[in-house]
Amino acid sequence: MADDTSPSFSIPNRPRRRYPRDGGVRYEGETIFRLSPSSDCSEAHLTALVCDVLDDEPYTYGDWFDLPVPVYLVRDHNRETTFRVVVRYESVELHALPDTRSEGLRAMYDRISARSNLMWSVSCESKPK
Repeated sequence: MADDTSPSFSIPNRPRRRYPRDGGVRYEGETIFRLSPSSDCSEAHLTALVCDVLDDEPYTYGDWFDLPVPVYLVRDHNRETTFRVVVRYESVELHALPDTRSEGLRAMYDRISARSNLMWSVSCESKPK
C-alpha cells in the first residue's frame, strides 16, 4: 500500500514504438525507474530476487534475449500492463513501454521491497521521444 513517503511511479515520457522497414521494433524516448538497494547486493542476488518475485502470480515473464544482463519482458495480468525489468549496475530497472500502467510498476516495486527486507531508493530517468 502506498503512503506519502513512497516513490511516485508517474511516467513523465512514454516511449513511442516505431516499426522500421527492415524489421523489428524500435523505441523513441524512454522512462526508466531505477531501484537501488540500501546495501550492496550482487547482480546475481538481485536477479534471483527478481525471478523469485516474477515466479508468483500475477506475472508471466520471459528472458528471450541473448544479452549480457538479464532482461525480462513482464506481463502483470491483474493490472493488464506490460513492462521490462533489467538487472544491471547493482540495481533493478523498470522500463516503461508505451502502454505501461504506473500501478504495475508500483506493484512490482512493492513486491521487491517486501520480499527483500532492504530499503530501496527509486530514481527516474526520462528522455522525451
